[in-house]
Amino acid sequence: MKSFQIREARAEDAPVLAKLRYSFRAELKAATEDEAAFLDRCTKWMAMRLVDGSWKCWVAELDESGRGAGRGATVVACVWVEVVEKMPNPNGDPEYHAYLTSFAVIPEHRGAGLGSRMLRTAVEWCESRGVDSIFLWPSEKSRPLYARNGFGVAVGMMERVRSRRGDI
Repeated sequence: MKSFQIREARAEDAPVLAKLRYSFRAELKAATEDEAAFLDRCTKWMAMRLVDGSWKCWVAELDESGRGAGRGATVVACVWVEVVEKMPNPNGDPEYHAYLTSFAVIPEHRGAGLGSRMLRTAVEWCESRGVDSIFLWPSEKSRPLYARNGFGVAVGMMERVRSRRGDI
């Protein structure tokens, strides 16, 4: 059985995380941006947010080198979270929510429980910070994973999506 180490991502992980994001998103829908341009833009974005702490990310590493996590280990999964702070409420309504995104496990490591471990890591972190609800936009493939881990369809939320044509 393979052993995975889950750890917090660091700014120096940004290049591999950008590649993982590109692969994951291009798997769901054809890319319209040049891969090199995307990787450059995404790497800078990720590194900045990991440094300033505005986003949290965890990675799962598979150590095939025998040298330990971070020393030749291969990143095989990631999950990103941003805490969304609502305005103060005088009536006890929740003031902290979290947006979970870019949750990816490379295909050859899916289906063995790593996704659930990664998700639990993110959820536990959110709970330790008083986050009331975690929201996300799942792919059809990921819905069972989220359902097994206590996620359900939101009832009280609405959204407005900008049309690609510019109208609503």
